[in-house]
Amino acid sequence: MSKAQTEIPYGTLDLLILKTLETMGAMHGYAIARRIEQVSGESLQLSQGSVYPALIRIQQEGWIRTDWGISETNRKVKFYSLTRAGRKQLLVEVANWEKATALVARFLEVST
Repeated sequence: MSKAQTEIPYGTLDLLILKTLETMGAMHGYAIARRIEQVSGESLQLSQGSVYPALIRIQQEGWIRTDWGISETNRKVKFYSLTRAGRKQLLVEVANWEKATALVARFLEVST
């Protein structure tokens, strides 16, 4: 029997990627996706079709940069790392997430 997969709310993948890079340092895309899945307790399954477009979008925003390197499997891959702007954006993303979850929590606490 497989575990039910959790769907993440729209826009939170950027936050998860930025936080992963802040915590772990430079990583390649596949490793970022696997780390997010690992931290989620394997309740998330991220596809290349969601991770790589997010990485491209975040890079275009200037929040991450890429450098070519060699993976642990001896393949040439892009390594992603946070920029100064990315560190600032992470703070914004965390604040927005906290506001959004507080708002939803207020609605859930309202008794009918």
